[in-house]
Amino acid sequence: MLDDNDREEVLALLDADPVANVFVASRVRTVGLNPGRLGGQMWGFGPRGGLVSLCYAGANLVPVNAGREAVQAFADRARKQGRRCSSIVGPATAVEQMWERLEPHWGSARAIRSAQPVMATDSAPAAEPDPLVRRVKPEDFGILLPACVAMFTEEVGVSPDNGDGGALYRSRVAELIRIGRSYARIEDGQVVFKAEIGAVTPQACQVQGVWVHPDFRGRGHAVAGMATVVEQALKYFAPLVTLYVNDYNLSARAAYRRVGFREVDTFMSVLF
Repeated sequence: MLDDNDREEVLALLDADPVANVFVASRVRTVGLNPGRLGGQMWGFGPRGGLVSLCYAGANLVPVNAGREAVQAFADRARKQGRRCSSIVGPATAVEQMWERLEPHWGSARAIRSAQPVMATDSAPAAEPDPLVRRVKPEDFGILLPACVAMFTEEVGVSPDNGDGGALYRSRVAELIRIGRSYARIEDGQVVFKAEIGAVTPQACQVQGVWVHPDFRGRGHAVAGMATVVEQALKYFAPLVTLYVNDYNLSARAAYRRVGFREVDTFMSVLF
């Protein structure tokens, strides 16, 4: 298990692939490697001064640069520890190998998303931005929250209100608003489009929670809204904007391509 003494070595490994590792790198840069602040543990594979792989073991289990030998070591540790995560997510090959080792011990998953294209862009949006998409203000929290819950439920298949009644999820929504990383088009007290910039490093930022109200789908709001988000992200947060999407969500993938995103990798998610 790694700690703050390993921070520089960990960041060097994470920064070698800023797109794939943006979530974990953002956590480490923000709070360090102390488990109490990190909200989990960081496991390393390889000797000090020669780390070759990592695994973030928190609410998500996320392998980083993990070959077969590292995957086996991480899976063994996760098996002995018992399942504490709500998902395994990361590069498809590593996640698939990890799940092969854990499934006999952890039982069936609630859902498996075996192919999630990772998309990225470092260019100004190829589509016209929506001038009505703006940063969400703290006073808009009550309007935005139901849209966030609807997006999460639609995407993940369960409500974020399960477990702790949604307290942690509400706190995260409020935090992204507070730090200026929540964007939406709000008309007559209703969210038409929304998205958040969930993870940020000096090299890249990751868009999450993209959602268009069902009554407004098919009208180009996703393309124009994402164009605004990309424009803002490149201006204020990082020189590279990334996201990942389910392979079967053809309309979303097409919308992102129209904005200028290209597919650069493939993730896999195992959801519990």
